[in-house]
Amino acid sequence: SHRKFEHARCGSLGFLPKKRCRRGRGRVKSFPKDDPSKPPHLTAFMGFKAGMTHIVRDVDKPGSKVHKKEVCEPVTIVECPPMVVVGVVGYATTHRGQRTIGCAWAAHINDTLRRRFYKNWYRAKKKAFKKHATKYDDGAKTIMAQLEHLKKEATVIRVLAHTQPDMVRLGIKKAHLIEIQVNGGTAPDKVDFAYNLFEKEIRVGTIFGKDEMIDTIAITKGRGTQGVVTRWGVTR
Repeated sequence: SHRKFEHARCGSLGFLPKKRCRRGRGRVKSFPKDDPSKPPHLTAFMGFKAGMTHIVRDVDKPGSKVHKKEVCEPVTIVECPPMVVVGVVGYATTHRGQRTIGCAWAAHINDTLRRRFYKNWYRAKKKAFKKHATKYDDGAKTIMAQLEHLKKEATVIRVLAHTQPDMVRLGIKKAHLIEIQVNGGTAPDKVDFAYNLFEKEIRVGTIFGKDEMIDTIAITKGRGTQGVVTRWGVTR
């Protein structure tokens, strides 16, 4: 036999596990470090991959072989329709990590988001958030009490925002929900900032600037079209 005792594995582990993803969106594992001296602002946004193309650009990298030369590079186009803020959640930092303090939702929740809480919207009774809307009947006193609790106890404030899939032609009916951390200012400032965004649209241009370096997160890293040798390490 050609293999008696031990050997290095064959194929890239980047293609494993060989199955469908559990959720169709990337997961934000860390947000930018907070700076209380800055005004409250959001730190993330969600978009849909529209496709790929290529660009020709001049390289400005001293020491590189292609410095001051034109290069052709592949780029990804991400479509970013406006997102809608529907809630705020607060966390307190403990010796075991961050613990949820409380959560407050907006009065009106879009059906595209309510679909996310059901496996089958057609057969469902569609009662999600119906009872929650009654908390605004008393002049929103219940919601204001929750917000005051967040101002006193929470150290990390994040808004709950969802996408609007009906704005892109992908056939998606369920909106994606994500927590976006609010950085800058004090905890009361962050809660007020988040509450003022309830049921309002946020656009990517208000979060990221032109030519700004940002992190992009997807389901996988993506390696393009590869052959069987690269994927699974078979013998040529």
